[in-house]
Amino acid sequence: MKRKYNPHGLPPWLRSIRNVCGQFIVPICIFQGIRTLILPSILDVLLLFLLIAAVIAFQFEMI
Repeated sequence: MKRKYNPHGLPPWLRSIRNVCGQFIVPICIFQGIRTLILPSILDVLLLFLLIAAVIAFQFEMI
């Protein structure tokens, strides 16, 4: 049986790390998007997709 994810059940130090990552992921994603537009490479595109997936996961509270 799969348990539901509850972010309030995490230790306080882990919740604070999660909140800090949630605040910094959007500016990093924007920077990576601009960098990918200027000088695209496979690594940049893959990193951008991973960052976008992380932003979506933080927005829907999957992480």
